[in-house]
Formats: sequence, structure tokens, C-alpha cells
Amino acid sequence: GAASLTGVQDLLKETGATVPDEVRVATFVGNAWDPRDGTETPWIDMARQIAGEEGVRALGATARTAPPGTRALGNLFAVTEAPVLILFDEVLNFINRHGNMADHFFAFIQNLTVAVAGATHVAAVVSLPRSQVEMTEADLEWQERITKVVNRVAQDLIANDESEISEVVRRRLFENLGSPRTRQRIAKAYAEWCFERSNRLPAEWTTVDTATNEARAKESLQRRFEACYPFHPATLSVFQRKWSALPQFQKTRGALAMLAQWISSASSEQFKQARNEPLITLGSAPLHVPSFRETVLAQLGERRLSIAIDADLAGQSARARPLDADTKGALRDIHKRVGTAMLFESSGGMVDKVAHLPELRFALGEPDVETTTIDSAASALEQTGFFIRRAGTDGYRIHHQATLRKAVADRRASLDQETEVKPAIRRLVEREFNWGTGIQKVYFPEDGNVVSDDPRMTLVVMSPTEEWRENNHTAERIAQWTEKRGTSSRLYPAALVWCSRKPGRDLQDSVEAWLAWLKVKAEVDGGTLGPEFEKRELDSLGEQIKKAEEDAKEEVQGSYRFVSLYDPQAESRLKTIDMGAGYANGNESLTGRVISALKQNGLLSESVGAGYIERNWPPAFKDTGAWPLRGLRQHFLDGSLTRLLDPDSVLKQRLVEFVETGEFGLASGQEDHGNFNRIWYQEKPSGDDVTFDSGTFLLTKARAEQLRAPKVEPTPEPSLIWDVPTPPQPDPNPVPGGDQPDPEAPQKATLRLRGTVPMELWNSIGIRVLPKLKAGEDMNLSVNLSVQIDSDRLQGLEQEVKQALADLNLGEQVSMSRDPQ
Repeated sequence: GAASLTGVQDLLKETGATVPDEVRVATFVGNAWDPRDGTETPWIDMARQIAGEEGVRALGATARTAPPGTRALGNLFAVTEAPVLILFDEVLNFINRHGNMADHFFAFIQNLTVAVAGATHVAAVVSLPRSQVEMTEADLEWQERITKVVNRVAQDLIANDESEISEVVRRRLFENLGSPRTRQRIAKAYAEWCFERSNRLPAEWTTVDTATNEARAKESLQRRFEACYPFHPATLSVFQRKWSALPQFQKTRGALAMLAQWISSASSEQFKQARNEPLITLGSAPLHVPSFRETVLAQLGERRLSIAIDADLAGQSARARPLDADTKGALRDIHKRVGTAMLFESSGGMVDKVAHLPELRFALGEPDVETTTIDSAASALEQTGFFIRRAGTDGYRIHHQATLRKAVADRRASLDQETEVKPAIRRLVEREFNWGTGIQKVYFPEDGNVVSDDPRMTLVVMSPTEEWRENNHTAERIAQWTEKRGTSSRLYPAALVWCSRKPGRDLQDSVEAWLAWLKVKAEVDGGTLGPEFEKRELDSLGEQIKKAEEDAKEEVQGSYRFVSLYDPQAESRLKTIDMGAGYANGNESLTGRVISALKQNGLLSESVGAGYIERNWPPAFKDTGAWPLRGLRQHFLDGSLTRLLDPDSVLKQRLVEFVETGEFGLASGQEDHGNFNRIWYQEKPSGDDVTFDSGTFLLTKARAEQLRAPKVEPTPEPSLIWDVPTPPQPDPNPVPGGDQPDPEAPQKATLRLRGTVPMELWNSIGIRVLPKLKAGEDMNLSVNLSVQIDSDRLQGLEQEVKQALADLNLGEQVSMSRDPQ
């Protein structure tokens, strides 16, 4: 059957030889041979297989007790009258089991090699182990002795080419390779894929003769894939390219043991998985199967690698699993497959071998997978794995020694949530909101009373423990706190802007990673960590901390993305904006992002124009043409009009400008029949004249011109009573010797002001009257104020007034009381 073997027909054609009609074959398998009647020695057994009893007689009478010489062996070959093939295997096993025959057997081997070398129709093949795994001192000695005598006349035949290896493997492991047409089609598809990307793959696989045209180059690649089918060429060649340097690796037996289990697993998995590979690639190695993993680790000679495989590649919580969670089709489990190929191409880190990117691309690439995908997967796995290290600019290595990232993961697991993680998140969130913008902020309120009812815009940052979802507890609380402060309704609900974070653990995870890197840095600096890690890892520690901090900042920017504002028209009374995923940069804080988002959605303005006020003039004041400034400001604070960062300041400045340019008028001191005590139009009022109360009005241009047409009487001064005490008169009947006033000394008098001052003139009193009274001495001002207010708003107003008095350091000088009714 020799003519049917691969390559035989090519050999016959090239040499012109023919297949012999008869070949005499003798085999000796050392681990199976034992002496018995008729085959008392290996050479008698060999002679009987080749030429029967005539062959035994050719060895001579002494063959039963001593090894035959070269002449006796020559006589044996002569009597066969046919080509002779002698096969030896497991020689060392025989010597171990039959030590009493070792010297004679060695002499037999020595004589046989000489006899075969001198014959023209005899060939002998002696299989000697190249691996020294589990050899004793005696084994090594015999191995060396036998190798020397054989190599004097023999030629080494080592299967280096992947096609030779594949032929051996296929004969041992497959009965049938399936349809030749399928084999050719798959080989062609892979060959074309490799040819088109030859500049990104290892040169030894894709380099062809420069004189070869494109078609011949593709044909050459296709033949290499066909020769290895159903294996990918890299799957078979890796054992020769990388694993042959391993002292534990058994090239034939070890590779066959791995590949047999590999094929068995692939055969069963094809019915369970949605993805079937056209070829058996390195990435498909079933490392999750315990028996296969044990075989691999035995050949690598390092069972501690099992921890690395579990942690990064094939365990239940392997780092590759979350990376592969959303991979589908041809990219299914791409990170696990890349990591598995890294393990094989780097020989498990047991020798100085590296899995380079071009090798990974070739080993895993296929018509539906791009090389960039493989590069990205390798980088992502290295950045998250615990046992994967970079080697050079484009290499990776898996080793049983954990990386610094494993220490970081251990420190992260020991973090205390209440005393370390949550405070750090709060500090980072405050820092990202605080810088750059001066808008007032309230952080992490636990109660609505903490948020003041202030006309200035206030950004309220919700706690990191609060997640924004439509109609969840956080949304309900924000809606309630926006409309009420405690039990009192808010005057300025539209001045509040709420910012909440998205659901999920991303923010917590990023801060935990940052804190863990800081802990590792502290331990390295303190000397409790360090020697077990590579210098390159320790040198990059500062860079890793910086990156972890930047990642945490990025996550704050990306997490706090939901902005909620008061919207009286909405069913929930809130309008919510999703700002989208942000990123940390040196130009804009999170507060700045919120303000930018409000502006982009038309919910916030830097200023306000005359036309905008005119277009939104309330219908109730159309006829009178007079809009109370208190109501005007309230429209900017209750969501009716656009929001302003500081409505009091902006409106006051703009209204002064509008009045001066004649776009609007300003009036105060309303009288009967719609007249006013004071009107400003086309003149510049002072800022103190613009007061946001119900007694000061913004006039339309038409109304202002109408009121200015008749002569405007000056605004009457408030009714004040000047209480001037009568100077003391001289006593008409002075007592002799008594104290008499010095007629030359100046006399003191006290001036008191009493009366009712309209609210719109309070500021004027402070500006025009009080400075004049400073000319005297010991000036005092007493306050007697009262205001009526709805009882449900009384408590809130009391708190605000108390706070204002405290801010002015008047909390002890000015008292406040309630009317019991």
C-alpha cells in the first residue's frame, strides 16, 4: 500500500523509480518486546520476520547467546533476495526493562548500522527520543551512546515542515478528511485572505519568490493550507517553532495527546456553539476542559499556569468573559481566542518566546475577521488581564507570575465602601463640578429644606447613590423638592437645576480602580510590594495612577448626564435633558457642561432683549401697558420665561438700558386713574430705582409716551414729621450760687423722623436722607416692619429672614415675632 501514501507518487515520478513487488519488513518496539521461544533475542526476532527460519540460520549458531556481527547480518540480508526495511522504536524502554541484555543490544545496534550502511537494498529507521523528560542518569547515558553509534552512519530525519507534521498527525487522528472539494475551497479562501494582508503577517508564511506572479503566489499559499487541513498551519507549526525549546515537551507523543483531545472537544462543541471554525486554529484550544488543560500544562512543565488560564482566559470569571459578552458571529469569543493563541505562541512564558501581533493575526485571521480586530482584542485583554504582559512593541507573553494589575485587583477587593469609596466619589464629583464656573451649587442634599429658595440660579448635584430613571424615587423627590421647601411652596422653582447620574456601577468601578492603584503605590513606596514584579511595571506605576484618575474623571463626566428643571406644563412638573456621555478636559467643568446644555436647548440665556420681553408681555397687562417688576422677575423664575443665571442683576442692568434708550419706560408710586408719582423714560434711572416689587412698573413705549405727554408733577416727598425739641429758656429767677448754663457754650438738640414711607422709596431714604443725617452724632435707626403672608408660607419666610439677618450680623439686634392670629 505504499503507493497510496502522500508524496510517494511524486517521488516515483521525480526519480523514475518503481514500487518493489515485495518488501521484507522487520519491526522492533521496545516497550512491547519480550523474549519467548523462537524469538529469544531482538536479532533473532528480526531475522525470523525478514526471512523465517532461513534468516535465523543465516545469523549463525552463536546468535542465541551473542549479538551477530556485520558479516552475519550481511548473510541475513542476502538470503532475503528482496529489499529490507527495519524499524526500531522505544529503544530506551527496552534497555530499561531488560538491563541484562543492554550491552548485547547496544552491540547489535552498532553492528546493524554498519551492515545496513554497506548494503544496497536495506534501510533501517531508528526512532530516538529528542526530549529528555523524566530520564534517569542511566537513560541519558544510554541515549547518548546509542545516538553516537547511529549518527556515525545515519541521517537525521526531523519533521520540521508543517506539511510533514500534519501528515503524521492526520494519519494518527483521522480516518477521513472529508470532501477534497471542501478542503480546496477553504484553503483557497484562507490563502487569498493571507495574500491580501501579507504586509501584516509573518514573512515566513507569505514571502514568495520575487519572480513568482500573483497567481502562483496564491497557489503556493493554498497548497500549504491544503497540506495542513483540517488544521491551520500555525496550529501545527507552533510546537516546532516555539515549544521545541521546552525541556518537558514530547514532540510527537505530547502533541498527539493534545491534538486528540482538541479534536474530540471541537467535535462535541460544534453542536453546542453557534460558531464553527473552518479550520482548527490555536484560538479554539479547549482550555476550559480540565483534562485537556492538564495535558497542555504537563507539556509546558508548569502547572501554576492553571491559575493564569482561569483568571484571564477560560475560568468562570475570566477577564476575557466580559470583553466577549457582546461578540457575535465570526468575532464570537475573540478575546478568549486571542488570549489562547498568546498562550501557545509564547509557550506559556516558560522559555524566551513571545506571541507577536503578526503571528496572532496569522493564527486567528480568517475571511470574516480583520487583523485590526485581533490587534484591538489583544490590547484590551492585556489592559485587563492579570497574567498577560506586553513584550516589546508588538509582543505579548502569558506567565504564571501575576502582573501588578493583579495586586491592584486584590487591593480593590479590600476597599471599604463607607469609609473609602463613597467619600472619594463625593470628593471627585464636587471637584469636577466646582472649578471654572461661579454659579452657586448645593451638593448631595438629603432633604429639600437644605436647598434655599433663591432667585439666583442654583445647581443641585444629587448624591452618587441616587440613580436617575424616569418615574423612580429620585425623579419623584426632585419633583417634590422643586415645588416645595418643606411644607412651603417655593417662590422661585425655576431657579433650581438638578443634575443626576446615570444608572450602573461604572462610576464606582472607576473610582475603586483609582483608589486601588494608589494603595499599591503606597505599598511599593513602603517596601511591602515590588520585588516580585518586573521593573517595567513598577516604572509605569505613576503613569497607571494618572490614567486611573483620568478614567475616574471621565466617568464622572459621563455619569452625571441627566439635568432636570421645573416645567409647569409637564405631567411630572419636570423637564429632563440627557447631556450624553461627556469627557474630562481642561476647558469646561461639569457645571459648564450643564450651562452649555441649557443654552443649547433654549432654556438659559446670558441676557434678555427688549423684543423678547415685548413678545411675552402678559395679556392681563396689555391694556394698562404697565407690568409690575415683581411679576416680571417672577416670570423668569417660575419657568414661564427663559432662565437667567442671576436674574436680579441681569434684569436690573438691561431695564436701565431699555429705559434710557426709550424701548420701555419705568414708573413707581401708582396713583388713582393709572397715573404714577414718578416716571422714567428716555433717561437713565439709577439702579436703586429698579426694585422688583409690586409698586414699580415696566411701561410699554406707548404707555410711557402717553404718560409723559402732560407735564409730570414731581413725586411728592413722603410725609415726615420733624420733631425738633424747643431750646431751653433761661430761668427768670435764678438761684444765687446755682449752676447756670454757659451762655457761650453750643446747645444740643435731637432730630427725630416719624411717619410711613412707601416701599418703592425705601432705597431712596437710604441714599438721599440717611447720609445727610450723618452730620449729627449718635444716629440710631429703629425698625418696625410687618407683613401679611399665607400661613402655609410663613415657616419658610421666617427661615429665610432669620438667615438674612444672621448674614448681616443683626440676629441679636432685630427680633421677630408672629401675630397669634
